[in-house]
Amino acid sequence: MKFKNPLLVVTDLERSKQFYREILGLRVIQDFGANVTLTGGVCLQTLDSWQGFLGVEPNDIRFGGRAAELYFEEDDFDGFLAKLESYPELSYVHQPLEHRWGQRVVRLYDLDGHIIEVGENMKTVCRRFLDSGMTIEETAQRMDVPEKFIRACMR
Repeated sequence: MKFKNPLLVVTDLERSKQFYREILGLRVIQDFGANVTLTGGVCLQTLDSWQGFLGVEPNDIRFGGRAAELYFEEDDFDGFLAKLESYPELSYVHQPLEHRWGQRVVRLYDLDGHIIEVGENMKTVCRRFLDSGMTIEETAQRMDVPEKFIRACMR
């Protein structure tokens, strides 16, 4: 068996494709009408086709769950945050924050209430700490990772 793709049900496929293209930089690589596959393997499925697959009523599909997310990493986290400022209509789970291991992240909702997390690339976090004057050992301790990971980030 082989896992293929996560699939998100969306209420407006065209708006969702635009959201994922403009905000996250994903492109459509396969379009089957009621289902599209985006770069990175994310699939979007229309609500009405999903209802048909499950044989349920519209009220049986719930959006805005908080039990899962799509996770992305960004090399230029500050640039990404600046880009988000161009979209005042976005709804956030939380504003940018820094986790205890030093990675900066932001969580937002897509148009149907699916949670999207965008985090600073972990190699970028490592380099940020090293560039600030921290040693390999200090960086490994701060990030709670093995020194081997820090050395690999330096390559």
